[in-house]
Amino acid sequence: MSKVVIISIIYAIGILLGALVFEVWSANTTFIKTMAVFIWTIIFLIALFYADKNEKK
Repeated sequence: MSKVVIISIIYAIGILLGALVFEVWSANTTFIKTMAVFIWTIIFLIALFYADKNEKK
């Protein structure tokens, strides 16, 4: 498996974990939970960029 696929799987597991366990998409979501989702997505995009950059070499 390539690094991009592994990173994408980890990201999807993290989003599902946030949705089901931490109830990020519930009616009473706090600002901290919302920011955690944005930070998780930013980390995913940065990791995806570097993994793709190193894979092309």
